[in-house]
Amino acid sequence: MTEPTTSSFAEHGALARGAFAVAVLVSLAVLFAPASDVPSAPPGVDKVVHLLLFAALSLTGRWAGVRRGVLAGLLVVYAALSELLQSLDLLNRSTSVADWLADVVGVLLGLLLWDLLARRRAMRAR
Repeated sequence: MTEPTTSSFAEHGALARGAFAVAVLVSLAVLFAPASDVPSAPPGVDKVVHLLLFAALSLTGRWAGVRRGVLAGLLVVYAALSELLQSLDLLNRSTSVADWLADVVGVLLGLLLWDLLARRRAMRAR
């Protein structure tokens, strides 16, 4: 399957890379904050946060020009590593397969959203 192309990469190169960098920095702060810094929330809210965080990473990563397969692979590995690192004594958080699955769903959702937006832009350009 060929990837949809848009001129938005050229038009928003620095902005897109900056948005991706901000998303990465936010993910680092959210995923690696010690347990004492994580606010309490109703059950399930953490899954929504994981999903939205990884959707933002994949969407901004695609906007920045990272290829779909490379980005998806790196984000899935990043999600798994972040879950493993959360169990370290330093962070005192728990490892959760459900959080990792929410991350993976977020990656897929972000990639799907990017493809839909790119196709829509391509249709408008015709």
